[in-house]
Amino acid sequence: MVDVVIAAAGDARSFVAIDVPPWAWVALVSVIVLLLIGDLLIVHRRPHAISTREAAIETAVWIAIGLSFAGLLAWWVSGAAAGEYLAGYLIEKSLSVDNVFVWAILFSYFRVPAEYQFRVLFWGIFGALVMRAMFIGVGVAAIERFDWILYIFGAFLVLSAIKIARHRETEVHPERNLVLRAVRAVVPSTPDLDGQRLFTRRSGRWLATPLFAVLIMVETTDVVFAVDSVPAILAVSREAFIVFAANAFAIMGLRSLYFLLAGMKDRFRYLHIGLGFILGFVGLKMLASAFVHPPTWVSLGVIVVALAVSVVASMRAERGSEAQRARPQGDPTRDGTAGPTPPTPAAGPGRANPA
Repeated sequence: MVDVVIAAAGDARSFVAIDVPPWAWVALVSVIVLLLIGDLLIVHRRPHAISTREAAIETAVWIAIGLSFAGLLAWWVSGAAAGEYLAGYLIEKSLSVDNVFVWAILFSYFRVPAEYQFRVLFWGIFGALVMRAMFIGVGVAAIERFDWILYIFGAFLVLSAIKIARHRETEVHPERNLVLRAVRAVVPSTPDLDGQRLFTRRSGRWLATPLFAVLIMVETTDVVFAVDSVPAILAVSREAFIVFAANAFAIMGLRSLYFLLAGMKDRFRYLHIGLGFILGFVGLKMLASAFVHPPTWVSLGVIVVALAVSVVASMRAERGSEAQRARPQGDPTRDGTAGPTPPTPAAGPGRANPA
């Protein structure tokens, strides 16, 4: 076991503080690296288009791994630590859904074949983990040194929440990306693919393939999303070990989640409202941290309920749209117009003709 302290201050904030030994960090990073390498060299050693069934199985496995780490924290540290981890995991997982839809737009724009997309996402996830670690380190250190930065994070999250809730469409313009234009100006490139290689050798020169351009876009868009997600997780935990683990296990499963959800954007029409509500909640939580700090289970419950309501509402709306599209033309329940008028029955015994 490790030494655990519930850090409490006069401003009513309380978070789990763990005296994490160096070997725990080494073990965590080693497990993450082994999982990534195993996924690349064993599960996906041959490039192929990933089916929906395969993506669903892999997504379930990654979620099981993420939840298992919560159980490990509950046994090794405390239930409070596991609760903070789960809250951070759900926040990162839910906010990362936007990453999935952005990736779909990028792959479509650059016309990346389905069998090569996994390799790009592998290196994209690897780079994202490195950048998230730096973001988390800077964020935790800044909060420990400057308490007032909490209010900046909180206000930023509230503004982000309003923006996300009001605009469901994710706009991506690769041709306007300054980083991509700068890389193309500096790095010699070729418009031709060479399998799933990021670089290829032509006429004695090393040239970047279009997959390298896609990777640059994946990394730059992740930085944008990290600006939202990292402060959001810091609203439910201040322990760097917990925050990084929640980020890592949530992000590593995004590749399989992409292949599962990439074509289903329109089916989650209300998810942006749920994500906006979650960001707004954690932003207000930061702004009110000087006066109140709700228990971790309250934060966890709000996140779960917001996600569940938005997903269920989206599914019901989608079923309603499908039913409406399936109705025959002229159905009065479809567009409010009356259908063909049925013939007036002839008068017969016991039936009078209408006047």
